[in-house]
Parts: sequence; C-alpha cells; structure tokens
Amino acid sequence: MKPGKKIFGLERNVFFAGLVSFFMDFSSEMIYPLVPLFLSSVLGVNKSVIGLIEGLAESTASILKAFSGWFSDRLGKRKILMIAGYGISALSRPIIALSTMWGHVLTFRFIDRLGKGIRGAPRDAIIAEATQEKELGRAFGFHRGMDTLGAVVGPAVAFVILSLYTGNYRLVFWLSMLPGIIAVMVIVFFIKERGQGVKGSRGQAPKENKPSNPRTLESSNPNSFDWRYKVFVAIVTLFTIGNSSDVFLILRATDVGIGEIQIPLLYLTFNLIYSLVSMPAGILSDRIGRKRIILAGFLLFGIVYAGFGASYENWHIWGLFMLYGIFMGLTEGIHKAYLGAIIPEGRKATGYGIYSSFVGLAALPASIIGGYLWDKFGPHATFYFGSITAFSSALLFLAIFGVERLRNK
Repeated sequence: MKPGKKIFGLERNVFFAGLVSFFMDFSSEMIYPLVPLFLSSVLGVNKSVIGLIEGLAESTASILKAFSGWFSDRLGKRKILMIAGYGISALSRPIIALSTMWGHVLTFRFIDRLGKGIRGAPRDAIIAEATQEKELGRAFGFHRGMDTLGAVVGPAVAFVILSLYTGNYRLVFWLSMLPGIIAVMVIVFFIKERGQGVKGSRGQAPKENKPSNPRTLESSNPNSFDWRYKVFVAIVTLFTIGNSSDVFLILRATDVGIGEIQIPLLYLTFNLIYSLVSMPAGILSDRIGRKRIILAGFLLFGIVYAGFGASYENWHIWGLFMLYGIFMGLTEGIHKAYLGAIIPEGRKATGYGIYSSFVGLAALPASIIGGYLWDKFGPHATFYFGSITAFSSALLFLAIFGVERLRNK
C-alpha cells in the first residue's frame, strides 16, 4: 500500500492505531472485569485495598505520561515509544497469572499501566498529526470505537473460557497475552513515522523527523498552553476525583445480585454500546461543537452514578451499564479531539501527556475515596460522591463555556 493512501476514508496511521488499540483492549478486557472478582473471591481482599490497588496503578504510572509526551516531541518520534509501551503491557500478563497475593496483582497493574503511560501520548499525537482539524472528532471517535470493540471481544472470549473452565481465571490471564502480542506486531509493521511518508497534521506535506523549535520544547509545561487547555484539564481532573475505578461498578453488580459468570457478559454489553456510540459521537461533535458533547457527558455521568447508588435490582444494573457505555462514547475521544484543536503544533504529545497525567493522578484519590466510602458507609456513598463531583464539573464547564462565548464576541 502506498504511503498516504487512505483506508476506509481514514489516514493510514489513524486506521492502524485503531487496530492496535483493538487488539490491546481485547487483551486487557479479558482480564480487567475479572480482577476485582479474583481479588475478592480468590485472594480475599477488601474494597479499600482493591481501591488502593487501582488508584496506585493508574496514578503512579500516570507520572510517565507527561514525560513520555515531552520525550516524544523532543525525540521527534512516536513509533518506538508505542512499541515499548504496548510491549511492556503485553508481557506483564504472566505476573497476574502466577499471583498468589494482592501485592502481585498490584505489581501487574502497575506494570500494565506503566506501558499505557509510555504509549498513550505518542499514539494520540500520531492520530492528531495525521488528521485535519475539522475531522479530529471522527478520527478519535474511530480510535475509541476500535479500542472499545476490542473491549467487547475480550470479555466475550473470557465468558466462553469461564463457561468451559469454571473459575479458571488464571487460564484467561495466560491466553490474554496473544492479542497483546499481535498489537505490538501491527505497530512494528504498519505504523509509520511522519518522516516515512505519512501526511502531517492539517493535511500538510510530511515534515522531517526532527524536534520542533527548541524554544517551543523548552516551554513544554502547562503554563505555555492556551487558557482553555489549562481550564479544561482542571475541570476534568475535578471530575475524575469522583470517577472511581470501574472495578467498583463490577463489585456493585455482584453486590446487587449479578452472578460472577455473567460479569464478562455485562462488561461486554457496556463496551459494545461504548464502541457503537464513539464514532457517531465524534462525527456529531465535529458538526455541532465538541463542548456541547462534553457537557452532555458530564451530566449523563452524574445521572448514571446516582442510579448505581440507588439501584437494587439486576435490571437496574444492566440498564445503568448501557447508559454508562453511552457516557464513555461521549467523553474520552471527544476530550482528545477538543484538545487536538487547541494544543499548538510541536507540542501535541506533550499536551496529551500532561492531560493524561493530571487525570491519571486524580485516579488515586478517586479510588481510595471510593473504597473508603464503600467500606465505611456502603456502596451508595461511593456513587453519590461521584454524582456530586460530576454535576459540579458540569456547572463549572458551563460557566467557562459562557465566558469563552463572551470573549469570542
């Protein structure tokens, strides 16, 4: 295939980055919905420790996200960091497959997230640099859709394995290595650096694979970005403090009465809706404005978390997981598309890295608070807290959106 040729109307790197995320999420989501069940039923761990494990894994590894983005911009390369990040995650699977105590699971989660911290910003920069600004929502929507399609297939395969080999979590963990290795192979053979014939951002001709203006790179910190960037990162960080790990959603499902063998199926349903919503939401955001979709996402999350706090029937949980899938389709890809339009050239990876670091670091208090509230006051407290922070974030975002409209007049 000639460099620059589009695949299904998408730039080459956008398409293959989506394929990479499909296989890695296939691998990750075979494991993720089973981790809280493995911790609680096999290793006998309480909710506070589960929250601590998730918070530490997400937040500690997030420190690397800003550095990885800065380093990628400085180096002028994306592909090698993607290979390293995806490779580390794929090779971490044996740790959980062999684990006998919660510390082993923490080590697995940390190494897995370490890989994500390395790969995330360079991958997002590759997508942004290959796409014209008017199509950023579509490109990131496609990526999130493929990522989440993998998250549909992963739990489905885990469900089949557990149906055949009841309670054999470790077999699922071992088999999850295979799609992870395929993801790395796709990067090696199909992802191209901009200097290898891939179109630059905004559809420009390819640039040489050199670092951007040194003065620009020296100012790779939050103070060098547009005020909209800084305010948006602050609001999403506030929102994340109430957005505790999804393991609490899974634990809430079992708490209400959903059987453990049904959990992969429940998570599959959530991810299927997430996948189906992501690209249409991205296209819609390109047409009506990304800020409207972002605001709708905050509001929907507040409603969904309030629902999880009040639920007491199995059908409540199924319905809420479906709504949660819609929320996810309205958020991550749209957030990155919005950022892609306001982060300056030469600092794409840095900007995405700083954003991911702030959000990731907020996951530590979010999961610790979520676990503490659950153990101290019950599950409803965990979800009502998340609902309050979501509505607060929506009000703040709406206020800032109003200020921006006044500034633009």
